[in-house]
Formats: sequence, C-alpha cells, structure tokens
Amino acid sequence: MTSLPEDSPPLIGEDDRDTAVQRLQGAYAEGLISHEELDERLHQVLTAKAHSELVSALTSLPGEHPGTTSTIAAASGRIQRRGAWRVPRILKVESAYGRVRLDLSRAIIEHPVVGIELQLGTGGARITVPRDAVVDVEGLRTAWKDLRYKAPRRSRPGGPTIRISGTMGFGRLKIRHARR
Repeated sequence: MTSLPEDSPPLIGEDDRDTAVQRLQGAYAEGLISHEELDERLHQVLTAKAHSELVSALTSLPGEHPGTTSTIAAASGRIQRRGAWRVPRILKVESAYGRVRLDLSRAIIEHPVVGIELQLGTGGARITVPRDAVVDVEGLRTAWKDLRYKAPRRSRPGGPTIRISGTMGFGRLKIRHARR
C-alpha cells in the first residue's frame, strides 16, 4: 500500500464537485456562459483532482448569490406554503400556537442545500419534500413528541438537501417525500 506524499493537496469531496457543477449550470441558465463554455468547464470540474482546478473552472463567474433568509411567523393559526413558491436558502418558521404545513414538492428550489429552522411552541408541523430530496434532521430538538420520518428505501441522486433544525415544543413533526 502506498501513501500519499505529505504535501499533496486534499482530495475533492463530492459535495464540492456537485456545488461547482450546480454553479456552472446556473450560470449557463442565466446566460452568463455559452453552451461550449459550459461543456469545457464541466469537463474541467468532473476531471479535477485538486481544489485549485475547481477554482479555475469557476473563475470569471459572478459570485454566488448569498440567498435570502425569510421568516414566516404567526402567534396563532395556520402557516401554510404550497404550490410553486420560491424557497429561500434559509427559511425560519416561528409559531407559538398553530399548525405548520410546508409543501416543497412543487416549490422552486434554487439552492442545493436549504435550511428550515423551526421555532414552534404548541401545534404540529408537516413538511412534504421532493421525491429526490435528502433530509437531515440532526439539528432538530423535540420536547414532547418524537419526529416521524422514514427515509425512502431508494434514493434518487440529484435532489436538494433539506436541513431541518430548531426546536419543537408540544407537537409532532411529520416529514414525507412526495409521491410524484
């Protein structure tokens, strides 16, 4: 078994490569680069061995939009989003009393990773995510009831990562993947 030289650059992670591909595809969709340039840069990203090669493939692209943080808040009642709505990079949902229903199955998700921060007192929440989404609930704390989420048996690559964090008081969070 051979070891890597001590001064070798760290290997590129799949997340870094995926982020670079998505930035290039976004730049092409916005008309910032031509189809030929997209092909050249994608080849460079997919064959890159070092981070410097990724960086050079992304040079002259406009900086990544930091995205927005939106807050939906209600003292009581229902918070609901469904249909074709634009999901920000970070969505904060605050409710003292009431139900929360977020349906991302037909939403416009422009970011590879979306954060949903829940601050819920009393009342349940249901979040429907796209079929190909990856759900991360490590940052969520529940006080009274456990989370109901069953990861799909077969995951389809290419979907967004939905990171759900925050605190829930007296209510249950149900997360499900869209059927179609």
